[in-house]
Amino acid sequence: MSTSGPAEPAPRQRDQPLTLDVLRRLVGNDWARLPGSTLVVLSVDPEGNGFSPFSTYALARYAPEADELRGEVYPLESELAQDTELRRLYPQIPTNAVAALVLYPLG
Repeated sequence: MSTSGPAEPAPRQRDQPLTLDVLRRLVGNDWARLPGSTLVVLSVDPEGNGFSPFSTYALARYAPEADELRGEVYPLESELAQDTELRRLYPQIPTNAVAALVLYPLG
């Protein structure tokens, strides 16, 4: 009698909270070549409150809204040049969009 069952999908890899060791490596290596004037943008939770561990990041462009406390993130020009779907989703980037390091929470 066979003990093997039907094939099951592998568990989905989830984002993990980043530790200070990983953050130090990112700052010292991955982000070391970014200009010092690069804006750092934090993602907010849907309710605008609460706390969650830092999980992942993206290099993107950020454009503030009228109150300048919140805004939107847009793909980099190099990403748009390589991806026709992105160009369709983002046909126009605001002229006030600047390069940014965007930090996303886990939750």
